[in-house]
Formats: sequence, C-alpha cells, structure tokens
Amino acid sequence: MKSLLAAHNKLAVASEQIQILTHGASVDYRLIPFQQKLEACGLYPLAATNIEIFQVNVGKMCNQVCKHCHVDAGPDRKEIMIRDTMLQCLKVLKDNQQLITVDITGGAPEMNPDFRWFVEEIKKLNRHIIVRCNLTIILANKKYHSLPQFFKNNHVEVVSSLPFYSQERTDKQRGNGVFQDSIKALQLLNEVGYGIEDTGFLLNLVYNPAGAFLPPAQNALEKEYKKALQDEFQISFNNLFTITNLPISRFLDYLLQSGNYENYMEKLLAAYNPVAAKNVMCRNTISVGWDGYLYDCDFNQMLDLKLDSSTNHISKFNIESLNNRHIVIGQHCYGCTAGAGSSCGGAVAME
Repeated sequence: MKSLLAAHNKLAVASEQIQILTHGASVDYRLIPFQQKLEACGLYPLAATNIEIFQVNVGKMCNQVCKHCHVDAGPDRKEIMIRDTMLQCLKVLKDNQQLITVDITGGAPEMNPDFRWFVEEIKKLNRHIIVRCNLTIILANKKYHSLPQFFKNNHVEVVSSLPFYSQERTDKQRGNGVFQDSIKALQLLNEVGYGIEDTGFLLNLVYNPAGAFLPPAQNALEKEYKKALQDEFQISFNNLFTITNLPISRFLDYLLQSGNYENYMEKLLAAYNPVAAKNVMCRNTISVGWDGYLYDCDFNQMLDLKLDSSTNHISKFNIESLNNRHIVIGQHCYGCTAGAGSSCGGAVAME
C-alpha cells in the first residue's frame, strides 16, 4: 500500500507540473483546470501584488507526525536551514523595508538549533514576527520550557494548531496525548500574557478539518472554541484561523487511501469563490524553503514548484522582479479559493 500511495503521490505532483507547463491545457481528474476559473474572473495570469510577508521554513524536523501535515514533517526529517541561509534572509530583510512581517514555519521551527538567534536578529530589524508553534514542543524537552517567555521577550505572535477543543478529535489527528500537552502549553502561554485582552501578545489558533470536508465558517467556529476552552480550561486566545487541507503530502495519501480524492476535489471546485481567489496569500507573500529556494507559497514549496523567475533563490532576491512575477498555479490551488478561502492567516473573504 505504501508503494502504491507513493506512486499516486508522484503522479499527483507530476500532474501539477503538467498543468503548469501546459498552461492548464490538460484536465486533472476530470476537473476544470484552475487557470480557466481565473480566466473567467479576469485574474489570469495570477499576478503578485506588493510583497509584505516573508515566510521562512527553517526545517522539516518536528516532534509530531500529524496526519494532515502538508510538510510531511516528523522526527526523522533532516532538512534544516543553516545559519548561512539565515544570514542571507537577514540581508534581504535589511535591504527591503517593505517586508514588514516574517512568518517562521517548520516542522517545529523551534527545533532548528539557530531558531532563537534568528528570531532575535529579526527583532533587531524591527519586523513583526510570527512563529508557527505546534504547542507540544514547549513540553517536549526542558530546553523548550522557556519558549513562552522567549516569545514574549521578542514580542512574537504565536500561531498554533489545535484541531479541536476536545481530546478525542485532536489526538485522532495529531497523536495520543497531544491534546493534554497542547492545553498545558496554552495555559503556560496565558500565564505570561499571551491571548489575554489588552496585553498585545497575540495567541492565535488554527483549525484544520480532520477529514475530507471543508472547514465551517471561521467566525462561528471561533466563538465555539473560545467558549469551550474558557469554560473547561480557563484558556483565552485572540483569533481562530480556519485552514482548508490541500490535497498534497499526507493528506493526499489519506484521500487516496480512503477513496475520497475525486469527491474532495469536486467539493473544492464547487466551492470556488472568485473573491477568495483575488485575495490569496501568494499575491503578497514570498515563501523561503529551508535550502533558500523561493516559492509563491508554502504549498508550492512542498510540491517543489519553484518561482517562475530567474530570481528563485534567496541569494538572487530581487524585490522588483518578485513584485512583478506571475504566480505558479495548479489544481491544488482550489484549496485556497473554496468558500471563504484559506491562507496561513485563515479565511480571506467575508463569510
């Protein structure tokens, strides 16, 4: 079964690349090519706007192995950003003041040995910093126990995945014991001021569906989360982001194994929203891989769909060229344009 899924995965990636190379001329699994949807609303070719968000994946190593993970992260992954590449990122930030937000991802980004140094150096450049923390890393080892205070000292915005506000659904998606550790970590973050009104220390949670369906309305689900976590655990947080699972990596494996791939893709197609398409995150974001290569978004990064540009590595970073580039698209892009849309910051359109 593993070899079959691996083959399907390779075929899916190959199909994505064929879609791009042929400009959507072929149809993937009988679905309308994403290019045609953009053409219908005057958005093709999808063009970048002014880049403001500099997203950096500092490595695929993680203390968890989540079923939905599009990064395919885990303890056995060895890909990790070295300090020389981080220095190149810092130079880009120094030279380009319009990059106002640095979004640090993984894996568990805190497992990179240079993580704290990197955050401190970015802070010296007076940028807003987001760290995508899986929560359980805070309790994984005593060397991580000081992370809440470190985040506070550097005024980091913490964004953390919590699949649901119940143990059963969270552990099913992320592993046994994850829910309890996540609750403890959230309480530790609350203790230093994160998620508490008027402190200025932002703690945002992320919801990913556990199966082959789209997330519910973000605002309504946020109210549910806030009430449940406060009533049961006295936990506060600022915002809930709903993120649609894209059909790549482990989630693609799940869709193929469960026979849900075509139905899921049809759901994404049926829910296509041109307003969400206009506001997709790739238009104002650049994504930096652990090895320094540049991508339009984190999802393209995991499919190894590099920028359609000669400046596709951090060492060749050119803001003017990148601001005028065309976005590399594929059928997986339907995941970001379904319903209210989906980005690393949650829904992108009014519900």
